[in-house]
Amino acid sequence: MGSTTLDKWLGAGMVCAAVLVAVPASAITPAPRVATPARQAPVASPAASATHRSARPAVDRSGHRRVGKASVYARKFDGRTMADGTTMDAQGDSAASKTLPLGTVAKVTNLQTGQSAVVTVRDRGPHVAGRIVDLSPATAQQVGIGHRQGVARVAVTPISLPPRDR
Repeated sequence: MGSTTLDKWLGAGMVCAAVLVAVPASAITPAPRVATPARQAPVASPAASATHRSARPAVDRSGHRRVGKASVYARKFDGRTMADGTTMDAQGDSAASKTLPLGTVAKVTNLQTGQSAVVTVRDRGPHVAGRIVDLSPATAQQVGIGHRQGVARVAVTPISLPPRDR
């Protein structure tokens, strides 16, 4: 007679047992519900909301010059839809800003080389800490940000802001 897995387990001193017990539903009593106080919406302090990472920065319509790092849009975004509904064109004058209103026309100047270009903010980003603007590859080349370099210190000066939404 051949040996089965069950025979091996039993021979090794293992016991396998299953017990099923039928209990009528009427015999089970639900746990009593405990009343919990109503939840109130949390009140965030201004300091807490300023440090919260998922909070979207406020749109800045002040027209003030900003200084920070610019980066180049990856070529994989060419042809994708931007925040304003237009299509990303790697050869165009598109830029992304977290704080400037969509439709803003701005001058971007590379602070190391002095080269500048005029861009139109059409998207939100960059999504990397410490950067203030993403530039299309063609615009990045105009301001002297090489493909290998990828990032440069720039000044972004708004030229014209779009009208406010009503």
